Amino acid sequence: MQIVETTNEGLKRAYSVTIAAATISEKVEAEVKTIAPQVQLPGFRAGKVPANLVKKRFGAQIHQDALSGLIREALDKVVADNALRPATQPEVALGEGYEEGKDATLTVSLEVLPAITVPDLSGLKLEKLVVPVTDEEVMEGVARIASSAKRFADAEEGKEAAEGDQLTIDFVGKLDGVEFDGGKAEDAALEIGSGRFIPGFEEQLVGAKAGDEKTITVTFPEDYQAAHLAGKDATFDITVKAVKVAAETVLDDEFAKSLGLTDLEQLKGLLRGQLEGETAGQTRTQMKRQLLDILADGADFEVPASMVEAEFGQIWQQLTQEASREENPEEALAEIEAEKEDYRKIAVRRVRLGLLLSEIGQQAGVEITAQEFQMLVSQAAQQYRPEDRQRFAEYVQSEPLFAAQLRAPLYEEKVVDHLFEKAEVTEREVTKEELQAAIEAEEGEAGHVHGPDCGHDHGEAEAAPKKKATKKKAAAEAVEGEEAAAEAAPKKKATKKKAAAEEPAAE
Repeated sequence: MQIVETTNEGLKRAYSVTIAAATISEKVEAEVKTIAPQVQLPGFRAGKVPANLVKKRFGAQIHQDALSGLIREALDKVVADNALRPATQPEVALGEGYEEGKDATLTVSLEVLPAITVPDLSGLKLEKLVVPVTDEEVMEGVARIASSAKRFADAEEGKEAAEGDQLTIDFVGKLDGVEFDGGKAEDAALEIGSGRFIPGFEEQLVGAKAGDEKTITVTFPEDYQAAHLAGKDATFDITVKAVKVAAETVLDDEFAKSLGLTDLEQLKGLLRGQLEGETAGQTRTQMKRQLLDILADGADFEVPASMVEAEFGQIWQQLTQEASREENPEEALAEIEAEKEDYRKIAVRRVRLGLLLSEIGQQAGVEITAQEFQMLVSQAAQQYRPEDRQRFAEYVQSEPLFAAQLRAPLYEEKVVDHLFEKAEVTEREVTKEELQAAIEAEEGEAGHVHGPDCGHDHGEAEAAPKKKATKKKAAAEAVEGEEAAAEAAPKKKATKKKAAAEEPAAE
């Protein structure tokens, strides 16, 4: 097998590979010997079909299989002998005019990953914006729970129903004097002012007393779910059986016990954790944007054009799909078209940051454990029917490239966590509004990271113009579910039948 380099420009490489006719013939003969014992033909005992007859009967297919195998071997040899790190799947073309019995000439074209120098991160400094949870906020949460678990007690005799009171009623609904299906109930609980009944129903019961009987008239909304009632006027014959008032709820240990907890302190602790968790994700997002901005400022290496085009294609497809669903699709499409080059710059930075994160992770020894990967597979399989989940798991095992896509989001988060641990982090207390404002202020620079084998990697990237992002650009630059590279490896697009989801493809 003869290999000659024909192109070495930047990250582009091309090779001419010649596979001798004798090598192909030897491979064909080996294939014939391998399958001959398995061939069954009329007039011959199983496994006794002569090799020359096997070759005559199946020669074309055997030759094709042999040649395909040698092409794969040639591609592996090109990569190994030249210590290449392909950025995408190499393109292989068989020379025109090839005939059986002649040498086969291949052209192998590919882009390689750049040499990446990881910047010195020993002096990395980050600011963490923290939203403290006050005791007042915790007690407000307790009060909200108490309100949702409101209890009612019988009112004094003769009490007229008012806003916030609860009535126990029987009612019968009629259209043109005829009772309709679903319009009748007994001992129904109705809190006046809750808005649970159709407009006008509750309001007409203000002032009612236990024992009252009255008929009210209401109009069903035009968009009412029952089509035969939508927009219709109806009457309801109502019997008020009881008037109840809200009982005072004391926020104490007994109240917490009524919720199945030990005491009030446990309830407050749970609420505090919940409130802290509500802003924890935003705090991480803001810190991650700082981190990736710092990394991007120190990264200026060439990136593979094929990866940039693949990333840009994903961005553009998502944007155009969203624009087509807008109220004025032509205007929305024109808006993103005017900023097309800005989105291309976003794609460049995503790819660059993804490659850098991948290199940092590899040098730091960041890995996805077998247990973590199995959990990822199990989680991804949940979107399938139970009977298809095992087949999905088998597909992941057989497709290394798709498995890499599955690992990518978790891998990025582990790399980011590694960098957070290395950084000198200072905390600053802010309000929820200040934290949100800090995130929104960076939207014009946010994007997502594209790594070398993950297919679709969300993270941060840069939009060229330093202005407030438009709605479309903000969507393209969102940081939800950030993903990044796991390892440098060629990628290809997974089809719907093979992939777990259409979450943007690997190239």
